[in-house]
Amino acid sequence: MRHASSHRPSPIWLGVLCVSVVLVAGTLVRAEDWPTWRGPTHDGISAETTWSPEAVAAGKVLWRASVGKGHSSFAVAGGRVYTLGNTDNQDTVFCFDAETGEKVWTKSYACRAGNYPGPRSTPTVDGTLVYTLSREGHLHCLDAATGEVTWTKKVATEIPRWGLASSPIVHGDLVVVNAGSSGTAFDKKTGKQVWSAGAGMPGYASPVAMKTGSKLSFLLFSKDSLIGVNGKTGKPQWSFPWKTKYDVLAADPILVGKSNVFISSGYDKGCAMLKATSRGVSKVWQNTNMRNHVGSCVLHGDHLYGFDDKNLACIDVKRGDTKWTQAGLGKGGMMLADGKLIVLSEEGGELVIAEASSKAFVEIARAQVLDGHTWTPPVLANGRIYCRNDAGAVACVDARGD
Repeated sequence: MRHASSHRPSPIWLGVLCVSVVLVAGTLVRAEDWPTWRGPTHDGISAETTWSPEAVAAGKVLWRASVGKGHSSFAVAGGRVYTLGNTDNQDTVFCFDAETGEKVWTKSYACRAGNYPGPRSTPTVDGTLVYTLSREGHLHCLDAATGEVTWTKKVATEIPRWGLASSPIVHGDLVVVNAGSSGTAFDKKTGKQVWSAGAGMPGYASPVAMKTGSKLSFLLFSKDSLIGVNGKTGKPQWSFPWKTKYDVLAADPILVGKSNVFISSGYDKGCAMLKATSRGVSKVWQNTNMRNHVGSCVLHGDHLYGFDDKNLACIDVKRGDTKWTQAGLGKGGMMLADGKLIVLSEEGGELVIAEASSKAFVEIARAQVLDGHTWTPPVLANGRIYCRNDAGAVACVDARGD
C-alpha cells in the first residue's frame, strides 16, 4: 500500500460542480467528480460529457475490487473512490485510487450485517473530510487522505427494520442525516449536534435541501410521512402523510421547479407531485404510474425516468402520465448524464445506456460488467463508470470517449 498522505485529494466544495474543462475543436467538454450520494447536485444527474456509450459497449473493465456485502454506492473526488462494505459483522470504509483501483486506505469498525446484509449509505466527501453512516447509526468523519478519525457519533436509538440507509448530506456548515423523527444535524467540523427533531423512526431516503425564497428547508421521510424541516433549527414546518407497506420510503424526494416535489415508493403505493412552501404542502396529483421500491427517479426536461417496480418507465411531470415502460432490467440502479440514462440491471450485472427520450426506450449500448444481484446505482465520474453488486464485487468500467 502506498503511503496515504502522499496523495491528498483536492478540496471539493459542495453545491459547486467540480469540473475540469478542456476546449476540444471549439466544444466545451466536462469531466466531473461525484463527491456524494446522487452527485454534486443531489439529483442523480451529471454534467459530464467526457464519456461515450460506444466505449461502454466495449465492456472494458479497468479494475476490479471486493469490498464486502452491502448496497453503498460511490463517492469520487480528488482522484479517489470511496465506498462501504461489511464482512463478518464489521463495516469497512474503502478508499481506492480512481485510476488504478489500488487500495489507498481502509477504516473498519464493528457493525452487524443484518438482513439484506451490509451498509446502505454512500460516503460524502467535503473538502479534506469524508462522512459515512452505518446501518446502526455510526456516523464517522474521517480524513479523506488517510482515513484517520476526526470525530464520530452514534446518531440514533430507533433503527428501522432494514437499518439506517440515509447518506450524510453536507450543506454549508452542517452534515445532516435522516435519523430520529425528522433528521439530525451536526457541525461538520466538530461533530457537535446543532439540531435534532427528536426520537422517532426515520425512513430510508436521504435528506434533500430545498430553498423556498430565502429560507432553507430539508425534506426528510419519516416511516410514514414526508416532512419539511427548518434548515436552521430542525423544527418541522409541515408533514405530508405517505404510508407504505413495511414503512419502506427509500427513494429520495425529487425537486421539480422552484416549489414542486415528486415522491414515489413501492408496494403499489405509487407517486405524487406536491407543492411545498415553508408554511405548508398540498397535493398536485397522485397515481400509481411510478413505484420506486429502492432507487430514485431522475428528472430530465418535463419527464421523470425511474423504475416502476420492475420496469424502467418514463412519466410526465404535469399529470404523471406514462410515456413508456421497458421490461427486463428489474429494480436496477440509474443515473443520468449528457441526456442519457446510465442503468445497472438488478440481475446479471448489465450496464445499459439509453436515450433520455420521452418518446420511447432507445437503447444505445450494453455490456455485462458484473454478475449477481444489485440495487446500487452506478456512478459516472471522469470518464469511468463504477458499479457494484450486493456481494461487494466492484467493477470500474472505461467509458472515456475519443
